[in-house]
Amino acid sequence: MQNVFTGAVAERYDEDCAEISTPEALAPMLDVLEELAAGGAALEFAIGTGRVGLLLAQRGVPVSGIELSEDMVAELRRKPGGDLLPVVVGDMATTTVPGTYSLVYLVFNTLSNLIEQDEQVACFANAAAHLAPGGVFVVEQGEPDLRRFPPGAVAVPFEIGEQQLGFDTYDLVAQRLTSHHYRLGDRELFASHHRWVWFGEMDLMARLAGLRLRHRWTDWDRQAPDNDHTGRVSVYVKPE
Repeated sequence: MQNVFTGAVAERYDEDCAEISTPEALAPMLDVLEELAAGGAALEFAIGTGRVGLLLAQRGVPVSGIELSEDMVAELRRKPGGDLLPVVVGDMATTTVPGTYSLVYLVFNTLSNLIEQDEQVACFANAAAHLAPGGVFVVEQGEPDLRRFPPGAVAVPFEIGEQQLGFDTYDLVAQRLTSHHYRLGDRELFASHHRWVWFGEMDLMARLAGLRLRHRWTDWDRQAPDNDHTGRVSVYVKPE
């Protein structure tokens, strides 16, 4: 698993994600996670700076976390309540924490940070191992819209702004993409590598881990997928 969220990247992570990290912006996600926790404890894979975990804990859900980057954990600890969340430093594919949970969740397309298929398979197995019977594993991970990738193209833009440009380059054979972030004022490039995963592939990973798909939604508003909006949020259950 790559660890690119270090140093300056970790320091400005919350600033870069400010618009999507407010309580209002995260409310639909938090509503779903709180409901699925069903009064039990939650474990967040790749908890990062706690932008989701801290708000969920404020709703009364006991939250623990696993995070690869010590720098991201340091940012979490600086926030109010950040010193109270149990966080283990390690990768989400193999790192374990004590106890079992009603909810394990992995958001913000972070499953793709595991750039080997074996790592993604192990992540599902690790989630299942931490779940109590009847517990759920929630994965926020979209599929790439390859219809936007015409023959001969080398990149697809995902952000064009006054301060930052963002482009994804694809390796369709290896099922890999690289996200390139250009900060214009700083003349700085940040690139992260990912392995995208198809929903059918995710569902098979879940089955190998003993989990079953319960829901797939286009977003946290729980709308059903269609041909134009194939999905983003998947909910897997560990049988009783």
